[in-house]
Amino acid sequence: MIPTRTDGAVAPGALLREPVGALVELGEHLWGFGGVHGGLTLALLTAAMGEQVPGALLQSATARYHRPLGEAFRVEVSPVRSGRTLASLAGRATTERGVHVDASATFGFPGRVSWPVVSPVAPVVPRPEDCGVFTIPPEFVAISTAMEIRAVGSNRPYSGGADAELTAWIRLVEDSEPPDAHRLILLMDGLAPSYSAVLPELLPIPTVEFTVRPGAGLARAESPWVLLHARTHQAGADGWIDERIDAWGPDRDHLGSARQLRLVR
Repeated sequence: MIPTRTDGAVAPGALLREPVGALVELGEHLWGFGGVHGGLTLALLTAAMGEQVPGALLQSATARYHRPLGEAFRVEVSPVRSGRTLASLAGRATTERGVHVDASATFGFPGRVSWPVVSPVAPVVPRPEDCGVFTIPPEFVAISTAMEIRAVGSNRPYSGGADAELTAWIRLVEDSEPPDAHRLILLMDGLAPSYSAVLPELLPIPTVEFTVRPGAGLARAESPWVLLHARTHQAGADGWIDERIDAWGPDRDHLGSARQLRLVR
């Protein structure tokens, strides 16, 4: 049985610990903007794909969002390629209306060779307890009530600032477990779009494509806190946005990187 919160609703971290069924029905408390949270959807699809390759480690997962998920959906997984070094799989979230989200993932099987590690350097920031809590209105993003966000620096979403970047500590509030690959995918999509920092008013900026690649430090993570730095790499006058996100733990170990293709609506 999947553990629930005190109000009876399924908590996201508990959901990700359980095997993914063929039919998934999620309450509105797990919605993002307009439907089931995009990071949670990719995390569930990635978990379902990972069940097909036990013992393999996630190297990269990508989702393409075609339409919002606002109802029960089916999870479909199919193998693409499998060998001694890696396995590639495809996953889809579908309803009677067709494909809502399609995803792909690459998994690697542990090897015996140890190569030099290269990782982005963590910025110097205050500890989570020294940063103020930033609250996302749950009427906009309901799943935000499952997360604690502590903003770093002066940039804030929709503040009309000069820099299209956001930095914050984030964690799930349900427990004190460190992130695994699935929780990392969820948390990587936990902040507002970094481009919103330069906008003076609330506008939807949905994700079209989302890619997450776990880092070398994820296997060593011990804290539930994740430091996210999101930066708009480029944005065109037509509203298409390329965003990059990096994640570190309090020990400055790099936990992973992500890319978001977004569109201002």
